[in-house]
Amino acid sequence: MLNLCRFVPKRHATSSVCRATTALITGTPLATSSSSPSSALRVAAALSPAAALTVQRRALSGSASSVAAAAAAAAAAAPPHPSEAFLNGTNGNYVEEMYHAWKSDPASVHQSWHAFFRNVDRGVAPGAAFIPPPSIMPIFPVSAAAMGGAAGAAGAPSEAEIADHIKVVSLVRAFQVNGHRIANLDPLGIFDADLDDSIPPELELKNYGFTEADLNREFRVTSVMQKGFLAGDRPVKLGALVERLQRTYCQNIGFEYMHIQDREQCNWLRERIETDARPKLSHEEKIRIFSRLLGADGFEAFLNKKWKHEKRFGLEGCESLIPGMKAAIDTASNQGVDFVVIGMPHRGRLSVLNNVVGKKQEAIFSEFSQVKAAGDESAGDVKYHLGMSYDTVNEATGRPIHLSLVANPSHLEAVNPVVQGKARAEQFYRKDTERKAVMPVLLHGDAAFAGQGVVFETLGFSDLPHYTTGGTLHIVVNNQIGFTTDPRFARSSPYCTDVAKVVQAPIFHVNADDVEAVVYVCQLAAEWRQQFGKDVVIDLVGYRRHGHNEVDQPNFTQPLMYQRIDAHPRVFSLYAKQLISEGVVSQEFVDQAVGKYMEEAEAAFDRSKDFKMDKKDWLESYWKGFKSSEQLAKIQNTGVDVAALQHVGRVSASYPSDFTPHPQLAKILATRIETIEKGKDIDWATGEALAFGTLLADKFHVRLSGQDVERGTFSQRHHVLHDQRVDGRTHTPLMHLSADQAPYTVTNSHLSEYGVMGFELGYSMANPNSLVLWEAQFGDFANTAQVIIDQFISAGESKWLRQSGLVLLLPHGYEGNGAEHSSARLERFLQMVDDDADVFPNMRHEERNQIQRTNMQVVNCSTPANYYHVLRRQVYREFRKPLVVVTPKYLLRHPLARSTLADMAKDTRFRRVIPEETPAITSQPQDVKRLIFCSGKVYYDIFEGREKAGLKNVALCRVEQIAPFPFDLVQRQAECFPNAEIVWAQEEPKNMGAWSYVQPRIETALKQSKTHPGDRARPKFIGRRPSAATATGKKKTHLAEEAELVKSALTL
Repeated sequence: MLNLCRFVPKRHATSSVCRATTALITGTPLATSSSSPSSALRVAAALSPAAALTVQRRALSGSASSVAAAAAAAAAAAPPHPSEAFLNGTNGNYVEEMYHAWKSDPASVHQSWHAFFRNVDRGVAPGAAFIPPPSIMPIFPVSAAAMGGAAGAAGAPSEAEIADHIKVVSLVRAFQVNGHRIANLDPLGIFDADLDDSIPPELELKNYGFTEADLNREFRVTSVMQKGFLAGDRPVKLGALVERLQRTYCQNIGFEYMHIQDREQCNWLRERIETDARPKLSHEEKIRIFSRLLGADGFEAFLNKKWKHEKRFGLEGCESLIPGMKAAIDTASNQGVDFVVIGMPHRGRLSVLNNVVGKKQEAIFSEFSQVKAAGDESAGDVKYHLGMSYDTVNEATGRPIHLSLVANPSHLEAVNPVVQGKARAEQFYRKDTERKAVMPVLLHGDAAFAGQGVVFETLGFSDLPHYTTGGTLHIVVNNQIGFTTDPRFARSSPYCTDVAKVVQAPIFHVNADDVEAVVYVCQLAAEWRQQFGKDVVIDLVGYRRHGHNEVDQPNFTQPLMYQRIDAHPRVFSLYAKQLISEGVVSQEFVDQAVGKYMEEAEAAFDRSKDFKMDKKDWLESYWKGFKSSEQLAKIQNTGVDVAALQHVGRVSASYPSDFTPHPQLAKILATRIETIEKGKDIDWATGEALAFGTLLADKFHVRLSGQDVERGTFSQRHHVLHDQRVDGRTHTPLMHLSADQAPYTVTNSHLSEYGVMGFELGYSMANPNSLVLWEAQFGDFANTAQVIIDQFISAGESKWLRQSGLVLLLPHGYEGNGAEHSSARLERFLQMVDDDADVFPNMRHEERNQIQRTNMQVVNCSTPANYYHVLRRQVYREFRKPLVVVTPKYLLRHPLARSTLADMAKDTRFRRVIPEETPAITSQPQDVKRLIFCSGKVYYDIFEGREKAGLKNVALCRVEQIAPFPFDLVQRQAECFPNAEIVWAQEEPKNMGAWSYVQPRIETALKQSKTHPGDRARPKFIGRRPSAATATGKKKTHLAEEAELVKSALTL
């Protein structure tokens, strides 16, 4: 065996130390036989004083275990020299093999090993035996002894020199980590952006033991594998280094990136920011910035002149956002981006619409008139919520580019996931698999970015395979105030942007008064996004010249801040003064430019009086040909040829021959194929697969997203199969229907409702020729996404003329599982439906456009076939409306909740109402004393009770489409049973479910009926009594309530 003591300095080469060193290098324990006090003392004699004292004390105790511990301590206390660190740990065996090879044939090993072994045999001092090859940068200078020179060890650095080197490297790192904390970021000079006015001690030279006398000392600053200031091996004076560090990290930009774990990404940033000087702007570039800043400043000034007391939520105080955004888009366009999806709050929106997106000034000015144009179908929204789509040519690059600003409500940050979903959809339809052509840009407020939970949910998409958009450019318009709340009371983190660190996004804090710095970081951010496909954040630190809006009085709560603001010059004035001092422009040039801008704004104001909105500004090309609520759309069948259904059914339950599914799942899939072959007993999951598969075969993209949707909450779907023998191998059957089918995306989401529902809404808005679905794990979990439901799904078309065909699948049903797992809160969706309860609409087949005139649909299907049809109807219509589907749990496997392929074949369609179809009852309609209208699972409960009791005088009618209400079919069914009282039965308590929605509509439907006039039109309620909680969590109570419900329904 190779004597590893060869590699220990000779003064340590006692037998005990050899054994200790061998244990250290090979990782083997020390033998207790050698752990005697005397041997341990010999070890101690060879160690440093501190280590020796420990060993001596344990040795004198006489304990064998203590001596063993002392020997281990000796090994740990005497590691190889730093330049020979390769001798540590488990490398011993490798070193021994190399040594034997060298002994046999010196030419058989690398020259560096040859030199090392030769030097060890010669007795060269520790640290001097290893001579690095030229390709390896030494951490410390190589000694003359190792090189065989006569100077011996004279060339080795002293301990003091090594310590100073470490201090300087630590100083550089300190500025990289914390330099941003003392950067000049607040234009008003009131706050430190991180809310801490202290100087981090690691940024002060005195804490490293340096004095002024050291500023002229030269140091060789170097670090392995790091770019920027520590790259290479060059001498630099300490004073010059500190000045460069301060200029880079502590002026008007604060770079925060050392939380990023990827070395390549950090080095990429260092190469660009740790330079002697920021890239100089040309005369043309400065004029472009001037012009863009004038656009921002002049726009706000003109609005203030014409509508001084109107709410505008202006950008004043952060006008540099405009040249910054445009520079970012220029840079992105130059690197391949041709589609930008923008989301932002109300502050600065009008300026962004005009100066960035390209909305005409006359269009914006016309909105201040508050006059609704003839033929305008929208309820409208305030001007600072509106969106726009615009095709243009980038002025800096000459490349065509599409800009889409998504409409948003006042609910801050709610638009974030919508933008992400829309951007992801655009990438999908444009086949932008590298995500370099479509870029999302999100603007935020400082208080909202730190406070709103949906920010975190949205950031969570950044690296998820089926949600990532290849990086988002975030710009926080930091007014250093939230409405009236001081930032010191608005967040617990140092910066408002700290939440972005969870996705390791670099953060560039920048003083909004330094417009060239703003442009620089915006360009850098766009380059980062295109390079790494990762999020990046710009913290634009400015102020708000007015209050929360232009008619608000901010001095009530921020008097000192607004004294500063009143005395502070505008950003445009500062930049004009800078350019004049630099000789780029003259005062005359500035005055003429301002005058010309105001003249053009006045001309736009005059044109605004006759301006007419063009709907093309609201919709992308995919939506051409789709009909509005005023245009009659055809009612179409949605059935499919049986052979096509059978093909989809077989494939949806198949898998490769070498694939091993779970045994239970194999039986389930076999049963599905059996039902397909027989053409009957089709269950819910199979009906859904048939709907998806036939749409895919017809070239319609289907996307299903939500928590656990791949398998299904109730283990019913199984659209992604997992091989039981090959880890990570999966199979998605619906992706194997044919070579030319549309793609199927089914993906489990992260544990978010608000964010994911918003994402899928945005996805659905991009292209109507698709079926986009979001499924809740349980129906009532949708209430954490109530903002998306209220503001976008329910009201989006009315406010913003934006249609969406998003489908919400909400599991619902009372089975005794408690308040959180029973109700989808059906009543909340129905309350938002805008059909009029007192008006019986025109329901003639060739003229019916009831659904087109309604904001959304709510269905509670009771059969797989009807579920199949309602999904296909959603795509084959000539318009789009959101669809809320109350989906079953218990009915997923109920033997009566079955359909046949004939129910889904050609010439069939969705049934809004399924009437009583039992021959024994329909043949004697005059004998029916009670007609029960109901929906969903409760039908089967009552049906089974009726069958058990043998009753023939109670009829059951299923209202499958609850909203918009099927007035005509309800009236028709009531007239079939002229002697029956009218009842509505539901599982839910009286103050929940559909009751409050259907009650007045049933009355309206029957008012004109010849069989149920007057009071007979008023339905009776059967269900659970009013309750605060949606359902009981006690099984016995549930069963008792259910039994009572069925009894009440069947007792006349």
